[in-house]
Amino acid sequence: MAAAKKIQTIYECDSNGREKHTVVADMDGTLLVGRSSFGYFALIAFDIGGILRLALLLLAAPFAGLLYHFVSESAGIKVLIFTTFAGVKVKAIKSAAAAVLPKHYSEDLHPETWRVFSSCGMKCVLTANPTIMVDPFLKNYLDVDVVLGTEISSFKGFATGLVSHAGVLVGDNKVVALTKAFRNQEMPHIGIGDRNTDIPFIQLCKEKYMVPQSPGTRPVRPETLPRPVIFHDGRLVQKPTVLWALLIILWFPIGIILSVLRVFCFTVLGVSTNYYIMNLLGCPITAKGAPNHSGGVVFVCNHRTVVDAVAVTACLGRMATTISYSVAWFTEFISPMKTSKLTRDRATDARLIGQILERGELLVMCPEGTTCREPYLLRFSALFGELSDRIVPVAISVKTSMFHGSTARGHKWLDPFFFYMNPFPAYEITFLDMLSADQTCKEGKSSYDVANSVQEMIANTLKYKCTNLTRKDKYRALAGTDGLV
Repeated sequence: MAAAKKIQTIYECDSNGREKHTVVADMDGTLLVGRSSFGYFALIAFDIGGILRLALLLLAAPFAGLLYHFVSESAGIKVLIFTTFAGVKVKAIKSAAAAVLPKHYSEDLHPETWRVFSSCGMKCVLTANPTIMVDPFLKNYLDVDVVLGTEISSFKGFATGLVSHAGVLVGDNKVVALTKAFRNQEMPHIGIGDRNTDIPFIQLCKEKYMVPQSPGTRPVRPETLPRPVIFHDGRLVQKPTVLWALLIILWFPIGIILSVLRVFCFTVLGVSTNYYIMNLLGCPITAKGAPNHSGGVVFVCNHRTVVDAVAVTACLGRMATTISYSVAWFTEFISPMKTSKLTRDRATDARLIGQILERGELLVMCPEGTTCREPYLLRFSALFGELSDRIVPVAISVKTSMFHGSTARGHKWLDPFFFYMNPFPAYEITFLDMLSADQTCKEGKSSYDVANSVQEMIANTLKYKCTNLTRKDKYRALAGTDGLV
C-alpha cells in the first residue's frame, strides 16, 4: 500500500473542464463503492442456474477468497467465473447481464469517481470482471466508450467457464489491454484505481488517482444517471452477500413447502375467506378505503405481481373477474378467481369487457398491461374509460424480502410460487373514491383523459412517477434495444 499512498486520492481530482479528456477506471472499489464482485456473480448464477448454481457458487466462495488474498487475484476470480458460467448458454448469460445486473450496478456507483468519470468526454473501464457481465450496463447506462474486461471462452454456444488466453485482467494484463486499445491514439489523461494491482495501468496515464476505502460512502442516486434503470428482471430482491446467499439457500426448501401450502389454500378455499387465510398464513393484506360496491364496477389497479387481482378480490370478499393479455395455463388453473383473456384486438376486447360488466360482475384490471417493479406507472390503456363510468382506482403496494413475484424472461407460471416463497410477503391496497360523473366519459371526457386522470390519482397515492412508457418499451429495454431516455 506504500506505493498507493504516494498517489493522489480521487477527492483531489478537479472535474471541471474535462470535456476533451479521456478517463480510464477500474470497476470494483473504484467506479463502484463495493470492492467485492461476489454479489453480482450470485445474481447472475441464480438467474441462469437457479438455487443449485447459487449453492455451488457459495461453496466455492471461501476457496476463491483464499486464492484471491493469498495466491493471486487472478486465481480467485477464475474460480468464481468457472463456477458461475461453466456449461451455460452464452445467450442466457448475455440476457441475464442486460436484464438483471444494471439495476444493482446502478445502486453502487461511487460518488467521487462518478463525479470525475462523468465529466470526461471519452470513458474507458478496465476490469477483471467478465466483459459479458458488465458491458450492457456500462455502455447502455453510463455511456462508456471502451469496455476492457476478462473474456471467457465458449464452445458451440456454451460457456466453458475458462478464461481466454489473454487471462484475467489484473496487474500487468491491464497494462497490456490498455496499451493495445489505445495503441493508435493518446493514452488516457486520467487513470483511476483502488488497489496496488491497479498502479501499473494508471501509471500509463497523465494524471493518477486512487479511491481510498471508505465504508460510509453513499452511492450515487440511480435516478441521476444519464439513463436511469427503469426496467429490470431477476428473481432476487437484493444483491446477495455471502451471508444473505446462505440464508436464501437454507430458506429455499422451507419456502417451497410454504409456497405450495399458501397457493393450495387460496385455490381450494372460497374467495370470501382468502383475506383471512392470507393473513393467517403470513401474507398480510392491509386494505384502505371502502370497497363495498355493487356489480358492474371496474377496479383499475397498478400492476405489481400476478397475484394483484387475487389480493384485490380477497379485500372485496366476493368473486370478481380479471382480464389479462396472457395467462400461463397453470396460473389460470390455480387461480381462485375467474380470468378472461384479451386478444389485443380493441373491438373484440371491448365486447368482452362490456359483456362482463353487463352481467353485473366486478371487474379487476391492470391497464399498465405488465408488471413494473420501480416506483413508476407505465402508460394506462384507455379502454376501460370507454366502457364504464363506474370506475374505482386502486393503488397497490407490495413488499417482498427475498424473491420477486414477477418475471419478464423466466417461467411466468412460477410467479405466484416465488411471491409466496417470501417469509412474509405483504400487500397494501388502497381503494380510492369512485370517479364522479364529471370525471368520466359520460360527461364528455375522452377515454385518454380518464385513463391519465386515474393513473395520476394512483401515482399520487403511492408517491410514484407517471411515465409515457408502455409495455412494449419494457420488453425492448429488457432485450437491450431500449434507447429509452
